[in-house]
Amino acid sequence: MARVLVVDDDHTVREVVVSYLRAHGHDVLEVGDGEAALVAMRDAPADLVVLDLMLPGIDGLEVCRRLRDGGDVPVIMLTALGAETDRVVGLEIGADDYVTKPFSPRELALRVDSVLRRTTDPAQAVPLLLTDGDLVVDGARHSVTRQGSPLALTGREFDLLQFLVAHPGTAFSRDDLLQQVWGWSIGDRSTVTVHVRRLREKVERDPTRPERLLTVWGVGYRWEASA
Repeated sequence: MARVLVVDDDHTVREVVVSYLRAHGHDVLEVGDGEAALVAMRDAPADLVVLDLMLPGIDGLEVCRRLRDGGDVPVIMLTALGAETDRVVGLEIGADDYVTKPFSPRELALRVDSVLRRTTDPAQAVPLLLTDGDLVVDGARHSVTRQGSPLALTGREFDLLQFLVAHPGTAFSRDDLLQQVWGWSIGDRSTVTVHVRRLREKVERDPTRPERLLTVWGVGYRWEASA
């Protein structure tokens, strides 16, 4: 049973979400604002946070930033319909998934289960130690170094890089990566695009002219192993 923190200033939304998550067997705590969320995570850390973007006081993006500064707890963001910019920013600062309002509580519960499974199930791991030229991906330490220097990656960035390095030379569509890396049968393909861009900024000599994480036009992306 996982401990889930639900953060939303709409009591009705919290009530529905909490009910579905408890029906899925989770221990659920609910709060109505960003400050309370940070206090709750300090006093009794959750295994996953369901976080609304539009909160009074400290908004959801700032809460996510602070959570990322303090650790790797998975975060699923709740966003308003059409708030694409906020969704992209949320992904860029490390949110693991997002669900657009109005949403199906059943879909959200399935997303929570999927993210928890991906982040806690060791059976889904690829080889623990991967080396490609000056890049070392250490699954046991959940760390990546390039030329001996550590790279700061979010949990989702690490998962994507580890998967691609473990499968060099194979082209994957964005749908393939959503499913095989993060276990999502549904999801926004822009999630992959955002994280590919962020990884290129960290692993490529020139992110505008990638040599490792390549675009395969009409297909998706491929990792090119070092010679």
